[in-house]
Amino acid sequence: MESLKIGYIGFGKSTKRYHLPYTLIRKNLEVKAIYNRSKKPAEELPYRERGIMFSYDLDEFLGDGDIQLVVIVTAAPTHFEFAKKAILAKKHVLVEKPFVETLEQAKELLALAKSNGVLVMPFQNRRFDGDFLAAKEVIERNYLGDLIEVETHYDYFRPSSQVNNGPLCDTFVYGHAVHLIDRMVYLFGRPQKVYYDVKNVRVGEGLDDYHDIHLFYRGFKVVVKSQHLVKTPYPQFLIHGKRGSFIKYGIDMQEADLKAGIMPGDAGFGEDNTFSYGQLDYLNQNGDTIKRELKTPLGDYGRLYDNFYEAIMNGAPKLITDEQILTVVEILERAYEAESPHIVTLS
Repeated sequence: MESLKIGYIGFGKSTKRYHLPYTLIRKNLEVKAIYNRSKKPAEELPYRERGIMFSYDLDEFLGDGDIQLVVIVTAAPTHFEFAKKAILAKKHVLVEKPFVETLEQAKELLALAKSNGVLVMPFQNRRFDGDFLAAKEVIERNYLGDLIEVETHYDYFRPSSQVNNGPLCDTFVYGHAVHLIDRMVYLFGRPQKVYYDVKNVRVGEGLDDYHDIHLFYRGFKVVVKSQHLVKTPYPQFLIHGKRGSFIKYGIDMQEADLKAGIMPGDAGFGEDNTFSYGQLDYLNQNGDTIKRELKTPLGDYGRLYDNFYEAIMNGAPKLITDEQILTVVEILERAYEAESPHIVTLS
């Protein structure tokens, strides 16, 4: 199998925690180089020992003809410019979330990629969280019948805060809700209307730390809600249909394992706690009440790389389509077009 040669722009926590542990164990991927603005000799050493080169000159990095895929893992405000430069250098591009700040920027990158014969896609790795895969299985197998409401949370308890100001792409919605919204657009497509309640509840000003966003589809709605002042967790997913309900507590374990030094490929990596398995309560085709646990599927953020490999090397469809990219960016951007709460209609 031919290997895909990768170069990373950015050498921070996200690169080392959420990307390299997955790419370095895949035989069809080769990490060729990493670009960083400054040298970090001690942190670079383990990767240099694996044959990875480090560059501190962006033009030199992008001029490396061996690199086929550039992965951008930098601060959100830099995504558009880095992606544009990489595309113009004829590289395929994978961009950490949020993809870009505006719908116009997203359209420009997609058009530029097409004209340069390369692919560009955001790194929406949370499509491969085990809790989401469980919810996806419930919906796709139609256990609950016609849907009425899907509610999804990802909350924190971080009571201390200070006033922070910055560009839109640094907000809680762009950095956090983007995952939840992307997953719902993946499942259900483009909503008809979107309701927004976005605010800062800890200090009352500055960048938001709370979002209650409703996506309205024909016959049902999706509630995407998160904030920083939740001491007792909500379910990750609460789904109601005309034949029953599904409830799932507990977030995917990959991040906790990575923080603890348990790596992809290690025994038990990413496995959910049995007490967090989702609970199904529904009527079967005979009208009998069925109550049972649903074992959480094993998540794997590396599967997004597997898909992008197939798209680049073998012409397979991208997991995250251009239509999904544009819809998600538009939903994010329109959260701030009017004072909250407000509702928008998507054309």
